[in-house]
Amino acid sequence: MFITKKHIPRRTFLRGCGVTLALPLLESMLPAQTPLRETAASPVRRFVGVWHPHGAAPGYWSPVQEGSNFEFSYITKPLEPFRDRVVLITGLDATGCFSTPEEPGGNHARGANVFSGARPRRDSVFPYLDVTVDQLIAKKYGQDTLLESIQLGIEDPGNNTGNCNWGYSCAYSNSMSWSTPTTPLPTEVNPRMAFERLFGDGTSSEERLADRKLNGSILDSITRELSLFKKNVEAGDGAKLDDYVENVREIERRIQNVTSKPESSGASFEVPFGIPEDVDVHIKLMYDLMAVAFQADITRAATLMLGRDLTDHSFPASGFNGAWHSSSHHGDIPANKAAYAKINRYHVQNLAYFVQKLKNMPDGDGNVLDHVLIYKATNMGNSHRHAHQKIPVELIGGIDGTFKGNRHLVFPDNTQRNSNMLLSILDLYGIHRESIGDSSGRLPGLG
Repeated sequence: MFITKKHIPRRTFLRGCGVTLALPLLESMLPAQTPLRETAASPVRRFVGVWHPHGAAPGYWSPVQEGSNFEFSYITKPLEPFRDRVVLITGLDATGCFSTPEEPGGNHARGANVFSGARPRRDSVFPYLDVTVDQLIAKKYGQDTLLESIQLGIEDPGNNTGNCNWGYSCAYSNSMSWSTPTTPLPTEVNPRMAFERLFGDGTSSEERLADRKLNGSILDSITRELSLFKKNVEAGDGAKLDDYVENVREIERRIQNVTSKPESSGASFEVPFGIPEDVDVHIKLMYDLMAVAFQADITRAATLMLGRDLTDHSFPASGFNGAWHSSSHHGDIPANKAAYAKINRYHVQNLAYFVQKLKNMPDGDGNVLDHVLIYKATNMGNSHRHAHQKIPVELIGGIDGTFKGNRHLVFPDNTQRNSNMLLSILDLYGIHRESIGDSSGRLPGLG
């Protein structure tokens, strides 16, 4: 028997002027007759943290049944097609967000707790937290990727400095991802800038700018290289590569459509303009960017801030046009809670859009959804009461293909902390610590 399969290095890039196109995992990158699990190209574990403020409408999030084969609630219903990869958790408390007699108020200033488990410090000269789970995972799994992690957002924090709320630094509400206890990572809210960070090659911004003006698309500069590369791969890999490049090009096209401005607008080409006016378009673009970053293994850890605490963004696509923060103060009035639940469900619908994309992306012996964990997080339960008890927790994915879904875990009141869950999540990634934040132990039954 003759083996003619050519082996291409896993970390192969196509380069053009101002462009580096990382390639997805192809069959041609695997040594001939070697099982995937025995190669360096075996699927990796990824993590996504999605943060949103203002909790969820009481009575509309938590499913009634516990255990497996539960009936999805009104808010979580969009995740039902992915039941086998979904774990919902009821009963966790964000104890690091509680107000105390010594530190009253500040309920909208402690959101950074959800990925760190740590309590933000009030009246501190320098903000101090803890390394967040996404960064711990990035340090373990992101050493061989172009970007160790990415941090995306929907709302620009602007020029907020100093104390934002009740003596807490703005860092605690501007950044959910911290690489050290004193280093909050900024979020990128401009889709074009995020796109160029993923596919720029590190050359100067002037070179990338000149290339974009010349070509219109940053991918045009690698057309010849792409054609030559495809001659050396099998037909199946060629189709897979075409699908990936088309995903990248479609995202770029959509970004160009929503961020283009006429010359009369007065916006300079050099100014980083381009945040979409339509928030629905903006959110989906950011999910698409994370998906294609995973498809090409550009990064293995990502966070997305859907909004900032006290935001009054509205979401007409949800079927309700009320402002986010003011609507979250529903007064426990049934009609108001039902209206607010539409906003909550809308954000889960967008999450389901992202999950479907990951499921459709082949990855090793499965798909990207099999090799990721998405943690959708908020630090409030009943936001009208600023209650940090019973925060809604949605976990979606397979981590390494073995994380069991189709579960609704319910814990008795006042017994388990979100930091305990974070500690158990780290265990699932092979990162073993004695504690994280204010954890008091590990969360039973998560693994």
